[in-house]
Amino acid sequence: MNFPDTWKRFLDAAAKPATWPRPVQLAAVPAIVTVAVAALLWLRSPEYKVLFSNLEDRDGGNIVAALGQQNIPYRLSGDGQAILVPADRVHEVRLQLAQQGLPRNSEAGFALLDHPRFGASQFTEQVNFQRALEGELASSIQTLHAVQAARVHLALPRETVFVRDRQPPTASVLLSLYPGRVLNEAQVRAIAWLVSSSVPNLNAANVSVVDQDGSLLSSPPGDAGLERTQRNLAHDIEQRTVRRILTLLNPLVGAGNVRAQVSADMDFSQREQTSEVYRPNETPGQASVRSKQTSESSQHNVDPPQGIPGALSNQPPANATAPIDQPPSDQHSNTAASNPALAAPARDGRDQGSGSSRSDATINYEVDRTISHVRQPLGTLRRLSAAVVINYRHGDDGPEPLPAEDMAKLQALVRQAMGYSADRGDSLTVVNSRFTDMEDRDPPFWQNTLYLDYAMQCLRYILLALGGYLLWRAVSRRIKEEQTRSEARRKTEAARKERDLAETRAAEALAAAVSRHEENLKTAQEMAVKDPRAVAMVLRSWMEEKDGNR
Repeated sequence: MNFPDTWKRFLDAAAKPATWPRPVQLAAVPAIVTVAVAALLWLRSPEYKVLFSNLEDRDGGNIVAALGQQNIPYRLSGDGQAILVPADRVHEVRLQLAQQGLPRNSEAGFALLDHPRFGASQFTEQVNFQRALEGELASSIQTLHAVQAARVHLALPRETVFVRDRQPPTASVLLSLYPGRVLNEAQVRAIAWLVSSSVPNLNAANVSVVDQDGSLLSSPPGDAGLERTQRNLAHDIEQRTVRRILTLLNPLVGAGNVRAQVSADMDFSQREQTSEVYRPNETPGQASVRSKQTSESSQHNVDPPQGIPGALSNQPPANATAPIDQPPSDQHSNTAASNPALAAPARDGRDQGSGSSRSDATINYEVDRTISHVRQPLGTLRRLSAAVVINYRHGDDGPEPLPAEDMAKLQALVRQAMGYSADRGDSLTVVNSRFTDMEDRDPPFWQNTLYLDYAMQCLRYILLALGGYLLWRAVSRRIKEEQTRSEARRKTEAARKERDLAETRAAEALAAAVSRHEENLKTAQEMAVKDPRAVAMVLRSWMEEKDGNR
């Protein structure tokens, strides 16, 4: 196989697209356009240079996302450790990314303390420690999905031995959130507790959290934060009550046929009550004795002091003599019977004719007392008001109201769902009314927006398909016409070539005949010169043949 001949035939066939098969002709146009566009883009592609290298995965992902948002072309190296951008935009892109804080400094955490400086002062070490702590906290906060970047500022007062001079530390956190993402209240509290738990003696209430728009996300101290907390608590109670009502009624009357609104009257006043109650000791035998005092005194046959002071007057008295022979008198018997205490000395052999007696008793009992200290919780539900509207039901003749029995059942369900309390003063109103948009609930399919959207999408696809078909028909018709014209030209060219070939052959034959005549004539002349006799004999023979033919 001769390669030059094959290459020549290939070039000849490529120069005549009309002779190609029809599928090749149909596929040739888009292939040529694709190759041309690719070649143009390849020729126009700029030179790429390294923007950043040896990046962490998080920093690389953030840089790639930022480049994609700014429509900056980029490439990744084979090992994925470097990011390349057009050479003429390297410095511009670095400045733009630096404005966004990219790439983040990997030495922002405790890595700052890996290389201590010789001779550094205590203040420098304290500042480096604070910077390291702030960097670690910022890195921890950035792990949240909604947080794009974070900065933490700590205000750590100097420690002192005097309790009165001590000041509590404070902190502030600046968050840059991803577009379209927000932090709920629980996440903000979690960030505040994360920071407060990482710093000694830092209270979560002293941590302020601010987003990139300057909005305060944490609850501000004082009345402003308390007001927002109170408003959120009332709103939460109202929303939960509405959800409970709708959860019960939607399956019964249908979704969209119930409207409910709840208003909660909250009491946010803080009360502390201390009461002291005294009760009498009415139960005998159960009283507690607090103190008891008894005093008893008695004197019998004791003479008062008399005589001259001295030894004689200090002589002991004589022995007493019992009155055995003298019976007791009636008066003395009655007294002894009525007062046994007075009769007791008679048994001792003493004279009961004279003396005195005294007895005192004081008993103090404990008083029954109850002391109670009551502190009411913050945010007490004082009154709950609910209004519920139920739509008419669909009947055979159109919308019709619900029966009274059904309304009574629904009202009872609503009472249970909302936790109705008459003692608290709650109010409930359940109304059965026709909704104004009831007629528009089931519109015809040609007026339904959902079907209209589907129809517009289908029409768009049909128009695109029709346009593609018409374009293909136009291209195929042009190719077919071009193929027909090429075939006609080819046939005409073939006929012309055959005609030219025939003319060429006739001219060659005529030229050959003339050439033979001239050659014969020249030969005859040469023979006549060389041998005239032979020439004369040939002429004579030709003349004789001519006469014979006549």
